[in-house]
Amino acid sequence: MSGIVELLRGADVLVCDGAMGTMLHERGIHFEHPYEYANITHPELVASLHEEYVRSGASMIETNTFGANRFKLAAFQREGLVKEINAAGVKAARKAAGRSVLVAGAVGPIGKPLMPLGRIDPEEAAAAFREQAEVLLESGVDLILLETFSDIEELKLAIRVVQELADIPIIAEKAFTEDGETLAEGLPARVAAELSNLGLVAIGANCAVGPQRMVEIVRMMVSSTELPVCAMPTAGLPQIIDGHVHYNATPEYFARYGRILAEAGASIIGGCCGTTPEHIRALATAVRGLSRTVRQTVEPAQPSAKPVSASSAVVEVVRPQPSRLSQKLGKKYVVAVELDIPKGSRIDKVLEGAQALRDRGCDCIDISDGARARLRMNPMAVAHLIQEQVGIEVMMHFSCRDRNLLAIQSDLLGAHALGLRNILAITGDPTQVGDYPTATSVFDIDSIGLVRILSRFNEGIDLAGNSIVEPTAFLIAVAFNPTAPDFAHEVERLRRKVGEGAQLVYTQPIYELSVLERAVAETQKLGVPMLVGILPLRSYRHAEFFHNEVPGIYIPEEIRRRMAGMSDQDARAYGMEVAKELLTQARHMTAGAYLMPPFGNYKIAEELMEAI
Repeated sequence: MSGIVELLRGADVLVCDGAMGTMLHERGIHFEHPYEYANITHPELVASLHEEYVRSGASMIETNTFGANRFKLAAFQREGLVKEINAAGVKAARKAAGRSVLVAGAVGPIGKPLMPLGRIDPEEAAAAFREQAEVLLESGVDLILLETFSDIEELKLAIRVVQELADIPIIAEKAFTEDGETLAEGLPARVAAELSNLGLVAIGANCAVGPQRMVEIVRMMVSSTELPVCAMPTAGLPQIIDGHVHYNATPEYFARYGRILAEAGASIIGGCCGTTPEHIRALATAVRGLSRTVRQTVEPAQPSAKPVSASSAVVEVVRPQPSRLSQKLGKKYVVAVELDIPKGSRIDKVLEGAQALRDRGCDCIDISDGARARLRMNPMAVAHLIQEQVGIEVMMHFSCRDRNLLAIQSDLLGAHALGLRNILAITGDPTQVGDYPTATSVFDIDSIGLVRILSRFNEGIDLAGNSIVEPTAFLIAVAFNPTAPDFAHEVERLRRKVGEGAQLVYTQPIYELSVLERAVAETQKLGVPMLVGILPLRSYRHAEFFHNEVPGIYIPEEIRRRMAGMSDQDARAYGMEVAKELLTQARHMTAGAYLMPPFGNYKIAEELMEAI
């Protein structure tokens, strides 16, 4: 190990290889085939690419195992081949490397957000990293290269797992987005400082940005660490031409900036997506004989006291006004009413209902987001129209089903710009239950992860830690089902939601005082206000449908039994009686009520409000 560390920390710039995935695609391995699976199906092709990089001047090559973990391979039904794919990847690289070139076992992120942001338990992720790393180590890699991690917590988890397995050199690389705010806020310097004390032999950045943008990232990292810094930029930004991915940066351009990266302090330089053996050959020529630069005079970059723009001009932080609903909590008994979005593009009845409820003293209108995966107008448009045309605030439900991480954050920023300050974070119903059962459910994250994003926005940063210039002022609401079959699990999820920053709790419909008391007790322990969910039943069939076919709703047997022998008229009256009685009981126990009139009939909500 000592010889490898000396080489990594030696005087000359160490040249690494370039892309494998884009090169394999160019040679005929297409997107529906995991590139790592080519280690088994096309071993000679993989080995020949490694050999091309070695002949081009690379002193270190990476195994073709970046995505060879059980989670990423599961997308191609190949999760059972983790050992075979990784072992074959090392074999192909070893064949090309000989004795003079280092072989780095490439390990990437698992591909799904970890808890609390996503659904993947960190221990599951650790098991996946362990499974992959064990094979790489047993197969004889010289070091482990952890690359393209956007979540530093996941990166630190992977580091810990490898260190528990063996005393082997580890290089850790984070991906930074191409964003002036990232640099202005000093994020690369902070990351470098955080990684420097973790027992690594080198740290750096790869992917996401081209060679020019990588220069400033490297300068910042060098300013905050004494470890060697590696840089593996892409060949510019990708574009799709005739169904193929193309990168514009020429080998000459890449090599020119490779030399600038070395002068900026990078000790280890290679390429990521879009780079080819020609790029690496030009790079090796450009940095040949160039000693590593130690920039002792560069002051460590410090995060700005205030967010600044990419042009470095100081921008005064203006904190937006919080919602009126958030200011009412604890000062009055608030009433929120959910109105259904009709099919099509006309929402006249919704606006009419919102205005009538506003005049009755309702504090907020709730608009759902694709409930039961039915095709309805975007809730952001409806919510904005209600607030603009009626003048009553909206609690916009926000589902994780239809948006990836990028779209979630983009839509939330758009909602805030439109003046929508109240968000109910929900996971969402899967598309299989709705109008288009073959549509794709995204679910990059669940409601707990969504709360984290909202909370970070309120702090003025996005999920990656980049500044969003000005903090948001979202009131973050979450759902809670006190009749859940696994009540302990439901309470634990609520605890995690509150821990991530939830400020208000909505319950599912409640029909019993004992259930209400149980919900109140749990929310009081967590110190968050609660709105009790009230949905009046209209008939025995209505009660049976909700109890048996709608997840999250429990109708007590006594209520269903009594309604079974009633006429529809009597059943409606009884349903209202049950709802009003519970509202009366809840009046002095909760912060407010969340009324869900059947079929969006706002007149039923008006009648219920009489009991408050």
